[in-house]
Amino acid sequence: MKIGFVGLGSMGAAIAMNLVESGHEVHVFNRTPARAEPLRAAGAHVAASPAHAAESADVVFTMVADDAAHAAVTFGEAGIAGALRPGALHISMSTISVAAAQDQATRYREAGLAFVSAPVFGRPDAAAARKLFIMAAGEDAHLTVAVPLLEQLGQSVGIVGTDPSQANLVKLIGNFMLSAIIETLGEACAVAGKAGIDPMRLVELLTSANFNAPPYKIYGSLIASQQFQPPGFSLPLGQKDNRLMLVAAEALGVPMPLASLVRDRFLTLRSQGIGAAHDWSAVALCALSDAGMSKPAHLRT
Repeated sequence: MKIGFVGLGSMGAAIAMNLVESGHEVHVFNRTPARAEPLRAAGAHVAASPAHAAESADVVFTMVADDAAHAAVTFGEAGIAGALRPGALHISMSTISVAAAQDQATRYREAGLAFVSAPVFGRPDAAAARKLFIMAAGEDAHLTVAVPLLEQLGQSVGIVGTDPSQANLVKLIGNFMLSAIIETLGEACAVAGKAGIDPMRLVELLTSANFNAPPYKIYGSLIASQQFQPPGFSLPLGQKDNRLMLVAAEALGVPMPLASLVRDRFLTLRSQGIGAAHDWSAVALCALSDAGMSKPAHLRT
């Protein structure tokens, strides 16, 4: 199958490489051309623009950072929307706002273009290992094309509904829940540490009992050891998703006290100069700092 792939950050590059290794003809684009070189070496074609990546594709994927980047590669100059051929499908794997997904679905439907939202749960190592959990939504005919491809990239594909924006909402809800786990782990490690219990031992004990789940194991280890660099998912991206969750909840008339607490945690860290170089699990530093348990800034590695 001819595939276009736009956005080669840590997640996108891993997913695009899997598509190449699955035998597809893949045309890739990234604003920073150097990120495409490993894919070129693996057999991908490097496109000069999102439009060039999409113009001959049966399916074009996007995996970009936020609404602005998504709008630019989709509807901007030399964007995907103006280059898709009749019958081709755009699969957005980006974590974008519900409103942005709704807008794209409407514009594509009016133009007779096909669109599926398929955001993912998983960090770059999971993407490389094809272990992502993928949430997909779109019209049935479009999902028929999308799902076999998505199944090559993850360990499961969950169908949310026929409205693409529903998949984006589920993704934001999931990231909200992960942020609450991070906050919980920070507070738990602070309490244990103040009592003289090794936080790492606490995590080992609890994740071998009632909390035997990947988020607790992954983030528990990072928080107990205060190893927040390099980022698997950067703090500003986590802050962005928290903001999008609160906007979506407000539009629905749903208060989210925990999400509001996490919002303030992000703001606290950003005001201290902690940003893109840190994983979003660094949110736990706030609880640790409140208890006098965090490392000095120069040791936060």
